[in-house]
Amino acid sequence: MLTNGKRRVSYYYDPDVGNYYYSQGHPMKPHRMRMTHALIAAYGMFKHMAVQRPPRATERDITRFHSDSYINFLKSASPEKVWDMNSSIRKFNVCEDCPVFDGLWEFCQISAGGSLAAASELNSGRADIAINWSGGLHHAKMSEASGFCYVNDCVLGILELLKCHTRVLYADIDIHHGDGVEEAFYTTDRVMTCSFHKFGDYFPGTGDIGDIGYGPGKYYSLNIPLHDGMDDDSHREIFDAVMTKVMEWYQPGAVVLQGGADSLSGDRLGCFNLTIAGHSHCIDFFKKYNVPILMLGGGGYTIRNVARCWAYETSRALNLEIQEDIPYNEYLEYYGPEFRIHIHPSNMENRNTREYIENIKAKTFEGLRHLPPVPSVPFQDTPSSYTGLDRLHEKELDEEETKYADVRETLRQKERRTEHPCEFEDSDEEDLGALPSVRKNRKLIQMMEKVRPEGENEQSKLKMEAETFAE
Repeated sequence: MLTNGKRRVSYYYDPDVGNYYYSQGHPMKPHRMRMTHALIAAYGMFKHMAVQRPPRATERDITRFHSDSYINFLKSASPEKVWDMNSSIRKFNVCEDCPVFDGLWEFCQISAGGSLAAASELNSGRADIAINWSGGLHHAKMSEASGFCYVNDCVLGILELLKCHTRVLYADIDIHHGDGVEEAFYTTDRVMTCSFHKFGDYFPGTGDIGDIGYGPGKYYSLNIPLHDGMDDDSHREIFDAVMTKVMEWYQPGAVVLQGGADSLSGDRLGCFNLTIAGHSHCIDFFKKYNVPILMLGGGGYTIRNVARCWAYETSRALNLEIQEDIPYNEYLEYYGPEFRIHIHPSNMENRNTREYIENIKAKTFEGLRHLPPVPSVPFQDTPSSYTGLDRLHEKELDEEETKYADVRETLRQKERRTEHPCEFEDSDEEDLGALPSVRKNRKLIQMMEKVRPEGENEQSKLKMEAETFAE
């Protein structure tokens, strides 16, 4: 059921995003977006929000931030040409973490296009919250790939929001420091960046509490370095305390929330202990301020938990109460053996002591004291809005797309869809060693068949609805 305070939500998803595959054994799996989308569909959230396929960002769109030479490299790079591009590969930091894979440029266009379209929708006033789970790739630099990220859609989305908003707040709850976004806005007061991250001997090695900005941007970069084992209560305490002060002093016109799910308990590359409820608290916090919110994805490498998290956070954006048991969808077996939306924290030690948290808060508040209340900008002509949405709305739908406009994926799109055979290989199962046996478990099949105990006709009807969502 809907709770009070319903807000208009736009959701952006390109069904081709799950087709791309970094490399054998690579922890970043774009297929997690397809799993997220299927789970959102299974919960019936589509009827409560505007679901749109964003236009792909053009070269001109992306070079608002990235250099021409870097983008030209991404456009031309392919696995077949790797050995002929050694100098460029070193120059642009395309390596094991950021490999050249088939469709690299198209993948970047999808990620950036979603964030640009979402930001433009917020600027237009047609939405209060816009979601692009394919975005949040916060490590990419102006002329360099980094940390599985090639194009920094966060920066592009913020630049679009700055066309209509005097000040934009960027909040990052990924376990890794949002270094690419901080670097882009390190010398301006029009964007405040605030990152809650693991600090120390951990990628990317930046984000010390003393990194506060430079020149006009001094004190407009906030870094909250945290230790292993961060749990819900500690995270909520420090997040609420810092963000409350920021919202009071800075009064942003829009908020960009990078919701990397690698800060969840049990992530393959993470070392925090947040539950999905604790992670999603950050969305509930910003909703209280009634400002436009751009919600982006980011890291997350235990992909079944990534899908759980982002689907649940979509429901929080919609103010929907969803059931604990995961409904039937094409990836249902992957959520076994519990088949529930929420996860339990582990028993790892929280090394963020009370003394440490109080010390971090005190240092952060001291820096905020130097901020002028509500910095402003002079009057100027508003730059033209992102034209991608206009291209999208002007596009004529063909007969099949019109006929199946209310279906998540048309037959033609489904036939064109691919899944790399290594996406779910046993050697890369994220500590889910029982998965092969789960897939063969007859009890699971019986559970999927048993939709409702209210007669054969009702069972058949509900099962058909579930299969429709899955397709």
